[in-house]
Amino acid sequence: MINVGVLGATGAVGQRFVQLLANHPWFRLTTLTASDRSAGKRYQDVVNWRLDVPFPEEVGSLVVEPTTVSAVSDLDIVFSALPADIATTLETDIAAAGVGVCSNASSHRMDRNVPLVVPEVNPDHLGLIDVQRDKGTDGFIVANPNCSTIVLCLSLAPLMPFGFSNLTVATMQAISGAGFQGIPPAMEIYDNVVPPYIGSEEEKMESEPLKIMGSFDGAEVQNAPFRVSASCHRVPVIDGHTMAIWADTAAPVADVIEAYKAYTPPISGLPHLPKESVNYTNEPNRPQPRLDRNRGGGMTVSVGRMREGLRYVAMGHNTIRGAAGASVLNAELIVSKKYV
Repeated sequence: MINVGVLGATGAVGQRFVQLLANHPWFRLTTLTASDRSAGKRYQDVVNWRLDVPFPEEVGSLVVEPTTVSAVSDLDIVFSALPADIATTLETDIAAAGVGVCSNASSHRMDRNVPLVVPEVNPDHLGLIDVQRDKGTDGFIVANPNCSTIVLCLSLAPLMPFGFSNLTVATMQAISGAGFQGIPPAMEIYDNVVPPYIGSEEEKMESEPLKIMGSFDGAEVQNAPFRVSASCHRVPVIDGHTMAIWADTAAPVADVIEAYKAYTPPISGLPHLPKESVNYTNEPNRPQPRLDRNRGGGMTVSVGRMREGLRYVAMGHNTIRGAAGASVLNAELIVSKKYV
């Protein structure tokens, strides 16, 4: 078993990490960190469990540690659900102490030597771990993308062989993407559509896919040769980001649909890899967040409404596939590649 911990274990993404790691077949969850006001207390006494699954009692008695390098220095991997301003320095220091960091924070996503990974799309980019270690870091940092970027990139994986140069995407993002306290009060989102409360959402969607879908030559990543234009919106849905996507490919729709139905990712054997990473539906009114977000345990991206243009709709669970589940799957890939 590989000893792991969660940084920022009481927040929305931190709770998802705890849920996914509590009974993991490869990982032993031994350490949870939070703010100083929670440190020294049992996790069950400080967490306000707000997920739609039962609280994992087996970790309730763990004593919460302060969020410091020393608190996690004896672990193999830590999962970071920290705010970006805290993660910037702390994740670097933890990696320097010899610990692997799988981060959901945005701090290091675009760093030259940090792999930004969606395992089904660019598993080879983990080679940047070797680049980090060649530069003297005993541990490493591996980032997962923004929640919307993950849904977009996974939905594009079966389309890549057809080629395109421009993408346009309009998102309809769930309120959980802003965290438990992200949209107060409720009156601001009920009967409403608002721009995202998460800063730089559109910029992330326009830059991160180019790195993820770029080519790795063993030393660095060359960005993919296409352009993304994004417009993001928050809608009154609890979980599940939906997006309408336009790609300028001339490929026949029938051929593209067959490619989606036949798609198989280039990885296998990981505990959180769903049976279908991308599910294509012919139903004219799907995908829908309420009906499709928990497909594949929340790890499947659903695609439908493929039309000439090329236009389609994609949807994925933002706090599982788009956040904690993405980091856990990254860690499983890291272990399978024997970096830990």
